[in-house]
Amino acid sequence: MTVLWSRADLEAATSGRFPSSGAGVIAGTGVSIDTRTLQPGDVFIALIGENSNGHAHAAAALAAGAAAVVAHEPCGDDPRILKVEDTLAALQGMARFARARFAGRMLAVTGSVGKTSVKDMLHAALGACGPTHCAVASYNNHWGVPLTLARLPAASAYCVCEIGMNHPGEIAPLAAMVRPDVAVVTTVAASHLGLMGSIDAIAQEKAELLLALPAGGIGVIPAGIAGNTHFERNATHVGAMLWRVGTTPECTARADDVAQDAHGSTFSLTLPGWRGVARVNAPGRHMAENAMLALAAAHAAGADMGRAVAGLATFRPGAGRGALAKVMHDNVALLDESYNASPASVRAALDLLGLVATGRRIAVLGDMLELGTFARHEHASLLPAVRANADAVFCCGPNMKILFDSLPPALRGAWAPDSTTLAPLVRAGLRAGDTVMVKGSLGSRMRHVVAALQADDAPVGPA
Repeated sequence: MTVLWSRADLEAATSGRFPSSGAGVIAGTGVSIDTRTLQPGDVFIALIGENSNGHAHAAAALAAGAAAVVAHEPCGDDPRILKVEDTLAALQGMARFARARFAGRMLAVTGSVGKTSVKDMLHAALGACGPTHCAVASYNNHWGVPLTLARLPAASAYCVCEIGMNHPGEIAPLAAMVRPDVAVVTTVAASHLGLMGSIDAIAQEKAELLLALPAGGIGVIPAGIAGNTHFERNATHVGAMLWRVGTTPECTARADDVAQDAHGSTFSLTLPGWRGVARVNAPGRHMAENAMLALAAAHAAGADMGRAVAGLATFRPGAGRGALAKVMHDNVALLDESYNASPASVRAALDLLGLVATGRRIAVLGDMLELGTFARHEHASLLPAVRANADAVFCCGPNMKILFDSLPPALRGAWAPDSTTLAPLVRAGLRAGDTVMVKGSLGSRMRHVVAALQADDAPVGPA
């Protein structure tokens, strides 16, 4: 395995010190912040969270084969313990050190919705072109971004980082750490609207990513994105280029002949110096748009586009992000959109339900969170999309009750205060041949509904 962290590099990156004698050779082949997933050879960072203190698990990390433990509280006298001033600062130092020694192309992705899908599409596309390091899951916050960089092999050809936010001022420090060559903004929409105050404030925050680009770097954004002037201003400020992706003739990256089916989309794409046909095997207009952004970003990063297109074709939606599978003894199709939700992503999921369903269309919706005083309006605004794409609707949470109460009686399945209570009601209401889509914010815990439908004993009524 590739050694990521030596004793000397760890000390240089963190300004920490191992004991003066006895530590021996340190050969860190990974970086971990969780002993439950730690692999032998990992460097364990003893972070302190709201409900946990990694220092309490230092001994377990060493017993599990950790190459070293980075700590700022006393946790034993093992010579493999690196003493630092603060473990989060140490992780950030490791991130900056790893970024400085990386000579490949760095890409960063942010956006109100779609950033994880675009990141995963880039992983598939760029991975067909050369060694590609990518953030796992949704590691996009103040510890996820530096952890991704700290795990970056110096010899990688590409690295893709995901950057998220829900408060003003979060993107700039993470973007400065990543220092992307190519910056992708997927969307500007009403996610975290209650914390940000307005769509324009969200656009300003997302546009901060472009300020981290070098002169000559490339920003990739959808045509017609909200707050367009913020992106233009920031790209101009740093001397970066701005590529707009869409279907109109003036777009830098233009898609034509977009053909959708129940399994994905095929489209022609014209980029500066390249034109070809691409396929993404994930249904829905939003997934096609994500794929266009990913291919434009891959081209901006200098990828071999023939290989990138072939790599993109291997992409499949992950659990909670549009994965489609049979459940309830293969009698029901489950469209799992349960990971998170915003007004834009719920509408996209409802459109997808209307596209892929062959029998009854069942929508299961949990509250969209972090909308503040906009919550009532945003939940009620889903009514047209629900009526157009669902034959029965199940809801949970106080805000989704606003939507549920506005539905025609014929569409009302059931409402419950929480997902745990709703799950058996959904299961009991399904019939053979149904397609059920589950969607809600992470805090609404819609995975409980998905788990109930995936259970081996889940019964199903006759068609």
